[in-house]
Amino acid sequence: MESPDERIESGQDGISAVSLPSLLASFLKIGSIGFGGGMAVIALMEDEFVRKRRILPLNEFVSGVGLGQLLGAFAVNTAIFVGFRFYGVLGGLLSASAFMLPSVLLVVLFSDLYFRYHSIPALQSVIAGLGPVVIALIVNAAWSIGRRVLHSWSTRVIAVVAFASGLAHLNAALVLAAAGATGLLLRLPAQVPKQPAPAGASAQATKVSSLLAFPVLTGLPLVFTTFFKIGMIFFGGGFVLVPVLHHRLVTELQWLRPQEFLDGLAISNLAPGPIALIATFAGYHFAGLSGALLATAGLFGPGVLLMLAISHEYQRFRSDARAQRFLAGINPAVAGLILAAAPLLGRSAVVSWRGYLLFAVSLALLARFRWHPAFVLLTGAAAGYAGLLP
Repeated sequence: MESPDERIESGQDGISAVSLPSLLASFLKIGSIGFGGGMAVIALMEDEFVRKRRILPLNEFVSGVGLGQLLGAFAVNTAIFVGFRFYGVLGGLLSASAFMLPSVLLVVLFSDLYFRYHSIPALQSVIAGLGPVVIALIVNAAWSIGRRVLHSWSTRVIAVVAFASGLAHLNAALVLAAAGATGLLLRLPAQVPKQPAPAGASAQATKVSSLLAFPVLTGLPLVFTTFFKIGMIFFGGGFVLVPVLHHRLVTELQWLRPQEFLDGLAISNLAPGPIALIATFAGYHFAGLSGALLATAGLFGPGVLLMLAISHEYQRFRSDARAQRFLAGINPAVAGLILAAAPLLGRSAVVSWRGYLLFAVSLALLARFRWHPAFVLLTGAAAGYAGLLP
């Protein structure tokens, strides 16, 4: 006789119905406590919807997680997948909105406080301690992904080539597309783990393809289209956007100074949501609350639209081996690209031996002792406040 967990995994029975208000309340709760990145959030969703409430079989939930990695933040996409499963387009959009709401509000609050008071010496000292921790978070993300996806010589070669491409400032979208094509050609085995996929990765890119260019706009439309364009190459999780956003917001548009960009990364890590919420931080700086909301909607828009379409066609695509092989090629590439992103930001974040020491300690706390990122960030902030960093 099968156990209850086995029946849930197979989707044979034990699946319950759920009302829309109850579903949204669950996503609001997960969005409020989902610290620790995409993997931690996915684990909360699996526990809530598969184990506790039994509204979704495990195999279908894991398929949604895998498909959510095609474009955009996969935790947000998984919320869309679950909501669409029960209440169509409206359910998908409302579920994603409920999940994102606590994080967006918190980042807006932090952004307002930051841009009001960051000139205060005490706050500047606190922020100085956050930079090395952010770099440690990026390196730890590369390690976390790499140890799960570098399972053969071919995946290791893809990761090394992607790392070199990142250091050479090649376009992130092209690198990822080439890696996916390699996965198809080499017929890499699909990776569909029982536990949800890891949190994401970073890609190093200093140019955005001219094929994605929009006409020159000003004001709020510029905010939306700038982030919508970046969202069209949002592969591999939030960290994939770090160098892309850095180049666009700091180098090209000069909406943020380098240190402000790093501070925005730290603030987005403090919130219980995707690191991609640095878009909310940047949009708030450019145009207040309206800018924050438009930047967030623009960045997540392409992934949301694609996930709605995928959710609609899920039954047709669920057994497509080609899509799984494409993802199997992309995964090791993002592991290499995230590692290449660390030196780009590290040049301005780690500028003294004390900064290197804080980076090393932070990395040990994250990788060896499994500290929650928020606690490590607080440790860095305390070190900065105490005057231990220049």
